[in-house]
Amino acid sequence: MPSKGIETSGQPVIKQQPLKRLEWRNYIVYLAFVGVIIYFSLTLYDKGFVTSDNILNIARQTAMISIMGLAMTFVISTGEIDLSVGSIAALSSLTAALALKMGLGLVGGLAAGLGTGLVVGLVNGLLVTKVAIPSFLVTLGTMGAVKGLAMWSTNTAPVPIVDATFNFVFGSGDIGKLPILLVWTLAATIVAHILLRKTAFGRQTLATGGNESAARFSGVKTDRIKLYVFLGTGLMAGLAGLLYAGRMHAGRFTFGDGDELSVIAAVILGGTSLFGGIGTVIGTVIGSLMIGTINNGLILMGLDVSQQMIIKGLIIILAVAFGKKAAKK
Repeated sequence: MPSKGIETSGQPVIKQQPLKRLEWRNYIVYLAFVGVIIYFSLTLYDKGFVTSDNILNIARQTAMISIMGLAMTFVISTGEIDLSVGSIAALSSLTAALALKMGLGLVGGLAAGLGTGLVVGLVNGLLVTKVAIPSFLVTLGTMGAVKGLAMWSTNTAPVPIVDATFNFVFGSGDIGKLPILLVWTLAATIVAHILLRKTAFGRQTLATGGNESAARFSGVKTDRIKLYVFLGTGLMAGLAGLLYAGRMHAGRFTFGDGDELSVIAAVILGGTSLFGGIGTVIGTVIGSLMIGTINNGLILMGLDVSQQMIIKGLIIILAVAFGKKAAKK
């Protein structure tokens, strides 16, 4: 009787490789998203959940979270965090509205809103990289300071925007049947995905979060990478502020309230590791859409605000629970 593994017929023995175990956590957000859509489609069919208008409305409502989440993906992938994005969006909406009110036009409003985000992002990045203050504490402080500045700058009064071109481009317009907010989301997603997966900057971002010491010894300027990602969140939060202002035809200090939690939940739920080193842009957008879909479904079900807050809190807990821990540093 031939021994196991010995060639007996002149043909080489082909060893069967064990199937690689499927890592379900890589796909949990996609499976959950499909499950959420199916559930609400069946239970809220008679309340208009599956109509095209409602689906596009979800895309509008989640656009700002998705756009800030794309930038937050890079920050969290480096092992840092930014809690100031919601406050930046509020202040950016006001600075843009004030610039338009002063007659600076579309370009002036754009520069004011994005410039506000870049300045706050630069402050965050310098405090984290040069002063070595933990990003949680830095951005917690700037979150309060920026929110206070937004309230003080207009004495808590909203600033209306009457520029029709600005409102169309940054929120309330449609290109054919597609909301302009969805177009902004798609464009930002494509750019972010290419940046993370196809460029040296993306690889260095993941390397910084995976093992900062090893990345530094390999020649990666980790402090510079962290500074850039904080500039990125500031810029995208500024853009979100413009989109809030364009959609609502005004700048308000209340825009972005609590958005930092939704943004972080979307990023972690999408598959980016809270501990750094692992990031996914597409997952972040799906995570944002899933949170928006759940919020929309809960509203159609008639749940009050307090019940929605409970569900939202549970989602954040689940997001962290399913987050994948990167390799130990």
